[in-house]
Amino acid sequence: MAAPQGGVMGPLVGAIDQGTSSTRFLVFNASTAELLSHHQVEIQQKFPKEGWVEQDPKEILRSVYECVERTCEKLKQLNVDIANIKAVGVSNQRETTVVWDKLTGEPLYNAIVWLDLRTQSTVERLLKKIPGQNKSFFKTKTGLPLSTYFSAVKLCWLLDNVKEVREAVQEQRALFGTIDSWLIWLNTVPSAVPMGTTTSSDTILSLTGGKNGGIHCTDVTNASRTMLFNIHSLEWDTELCKFFGVPMEILPKVRSSSEIYGLMSSGALSGVPISGCLGDQSAALVGQMCFKDGQAKNTYGTGCFLLCNTGQKPALSEHGLLTTVAYKLGRDKPVYYALEGSVAIAGAVVRWLRDNLGIAKSSNEVEKLAAEVGTSYGCYFVPAFSGLYAPYWEPSARGIICGLTQFTNKNHIAFAALEAVCFQTREILDAMNKDCGIPLSQLQVDGGMTNNKILMQLQADILCIPVVKPSMPETTALGAAMAAGAAEGIGVWSLNPDDSTAVTCERFEPQINPEVSIAIPGGRKLFKSQWTGKQQNHK
Repeated sequence: MAAPQGGVMGPLVGAIDQGTSSTRFLVFNASTAELLSHHQVEIQQKFPKEGWVEQDPKEILRSVYECVERTCEKLKQLNVDIANIKAVGVSNQRETTVVWDKLTGEPLYNAIVWLDLRTQSTVERLLKKIPGQNKSFFKTKTGLPLSTYFSAVKLCWLLDNVKEVREAVQEQRALFGTIDSWLIWLNTVPSAVPMGTTTSSDTILSLTGGKNGGIHCTDVTNASRTMLFNIHSLEWDTELCKFFGVPMEILPKVRSSSEIYGLMSSGALSGVPISGCLGDQSAALVGQMCFKDGQAKNTYGTGCFLLCNTGQKPALSEHGLLTTVAYKLGRDKPVYYALEGSVAIAGAVVRWLRDNLGIAKSSNEVEKLAAEVGTSYGCYFVPAFSGLYAPYWEPSARGIICGLTQFTNKNHIAFAALEAVCFQTREILDAMNKDCGIPLSQLQVDGGMTNNKILMQLQADILCIPVVKPSMPETTALGAAMAAGAAEGIGVWSLNPDDSTAVTCERFEPQINPEVSIAIPGGRKLFKSQWTGKQQNHK
């Protein structure tokens, strides 16, 4: 990015993008949606037992603070006045569960990550309380099946197994939240409270929000992923809370996705409003400008998440998909819903090849390995590390690599891993087409894995429709920034659904016919001219 002349620039909006693998802070020009600067910090995942996935809530908080401060330093080096940052939005990994002490500000246990499987026995116990042990019993209220995936069963496990959590709840000291709630509580103070300026590393975990006035809230998109929230009334549901044994007083207040929640409490952006909050997949839907019925996007991150906007009425799936809140962009604005297909393992399989098998030193190297062979040579990879999500919802499933011969090498396994992501997406798309009745004519994509051209070309071939990637791939952060900038009282970002026609895209066309795509998965050969992809600019 070229430094602006004289430091003059229009209003800017920041976005905290706290994902499963990393935390980032990005700053956009509200007038042009141009990304000006960002900073990223990788987050450690802990695996204390088989199937358990945890993160340190304090590490997540420190990473947010570091990303904000480093990004602001970079902006100053570019001669950008950070006083032009008018608002901050938050996008977060959904379902990941944190319980903390509101008197001390300390977490009472590690964050239990969304793909954690420890609650399988909890799910089985809860199912016995349901007539016919029907996993979809609460789907009419929540849009969700009873699964290890969602926050309610994680919170139920914490109440059953962690003494510190139980005691804090009994003594009315406990607060529950997904990652957005944890960050907003610690990083905000009410608008009427004077700002603090504490920024030393020793006090970062108390800040001047948190126990000293932090806002305990969440937005409708994150609340809809807890399994405690009625997606029709947009309120916490007393029947659901009673079923899971969750006291309602520990739950955050539910707000819209675009309004002023409070003011940043410390650091370089002290006093700047936090005015946008969306679960990461809803944020990507907004960032991709999928504001019309039938528009869909697929995000390739740690997992893979395909969302289709279904408008102002929730559509219940008959083919294993979820019904979720897409967004509510203002207190007085209507709520929009989406059908969602969730895949637990996408980018995580690349990380597994790197960290567990050691067949690559970096994620980029996996693409190079796959490119060297251009085929899996009959090798198949089902990366069910956390069971299978949509459309099966089978937590007991486990990963498998099969079709191995003496000829198979790490290159073929790398290629099979990429194919696995594409095959899972195909299953989701097939289910979505059945539910919607109108097949998608193209798939809009985003997320870190979309930089892999082999993956994108494979996806187009396996879906038999074009795959369209925006030239500015940071759509999750962009969606959070858009919500923040458009909030009442901020008003620096205009949300126009028709602006989507002006997005420059890279387009991958199917290179093989549908019969070949279906007949020989895992045995196809990609030539170099194919996996480089076709690029077209659409203005």
